[in-house]
Amino acid sequence: MAEPRLALLHSETHVAAAAARRLRDRYAFVAVRDADVVVVLGGDGFLLQTLHEAMQAADPKPVFGMNRGTVGFMMNDWKEAHLPTRVGAALAVTLHPLQMLAVDANGARFSSPAINEVSLLRETRQAAKIAITIDGKVRMEELICDGVLVATPAGSTAYNLSAHGPILPLQSDLLALTPISPFRPRRWRGALLPQASTITFTVLEAGKRPVSAVADQFEVRDVAQVTVSTDKSISLSMLFDPDYALDDRIVAEQFCV
Repeated sequence: MAEPRLALLHSETHVAAAAARRLRDRYAFVAVRDADVVVVLGGDGFLLQTLHEAMQAADPKPVFGMNRGTVGFMMNDWKEAHLPTRVGAALAVTLHPLQMLAVDANGARFSSPAINEVSLLRETRQAAKIAITIDGKVRMEELICDGVLVATPAGSTAYNLSAHGPILPLQSDLLALTPISPFRPRRWRGALLPQASTITFTVLEAGKRPVSAVADQFEVRDVAQVTVSTDKSISLSMLFDPDYALDDRIVAEQFCV
């Protein structure tokens, strides 16, 4: 079997740039448009940026990340040796991003994909008041909170985890709906929803209690309503070493104290 044609992208940190120079000294890389796989050096944030750029292509390339960042939860270990063979033996995980459709207080409409999460956040000292509808049925008439988010399995170890949301295995067919500092109902800790769910947030008292909506890095201010659903028309492929044991890392993360 022929070795895959590799492209190389790296973050702007000194560590990632130095690693890229070492790889270029050992291997021949091609442009992204000519590659079979894109090798990404950096951390989880740069990987997210790369995946967003990949979504602009008609046929996004599979991505093989190696950690040259801080946490690198979604990255393979950094190794120089046998890179083409290693990439060729990697296992693929398919991701589908969320699609955020937001309407602001003036009626303007905005849409943006999100690989990690869509979050609603209060803009002022006033707590947000948000109604939550799932698949056309009102499930919570009023959540008083700092915010609320919907996370994909890929994003469940990011902001969602910081907000005490559940960690989802990458291949699970679920979304995490997680409140951020809920005041009422105080004991509500969120919900696990089927990936096919459509979630609509309606901002109550929007003039007095303004709320912004953020799809990964894309923000809309003063939203009135936000709808979130999974976009199955977009498929992103992430490659992992067979011995990476991502599932084990996900389980272990849930026992960290």
